[in-house]
Amino acid sequence: MPDPTDLLRSHGVPVTAQRLAVLRAVSSRPHGTADALSQDVRQDIGTISKQAAYDALSVLTEKGLIRRIQPAKSPALYEDRVGDNHHHLICRVCGKAVDVDCAVGEAPCLTASDDAGFHIDEAEVIYWGTCPDCFNQTSST
Repeated sequence: MPDPTDLLRSHGVPVTAQRLAVLRAVSSRPHGTADALSQDVRQDIGTISKQAAYDALSVLTEKGLIRRIQPAKSPALYEDRVGDNHHHLICRVCGKAVDVDCAVGEAPCLTASDDAGFHIDEAEVIYWGTCPDCFNQTSST
């Protein structure tokens, strides 16, 4: 990841200790929830309110520095892998999320059967299943 201070400035985001700490947390915990990332930030800089953490995540997402994904029936997850059209695998048992590259070809990776006149530039796909750890636990019992 480029220098976080330079990254914020290049996107017109005022540099604050909280935003820098949130960027570091997202980078070190891909697919982290807001609550988990807030805990990481508290360990890093000592204190941050839940609202300040959510505000920082919102600004960073809005500016395209991080990506927010919202799996069905799950809390939002944040990652710093932006600028490509990758997808996700999510375990139904433990909630673990991992990146998977485009399903087919270049972005938007999928072709809609009827684009309704839209100019499609992105496809968001979430594959659901059971991760190897959870599968091995359930198959051994």
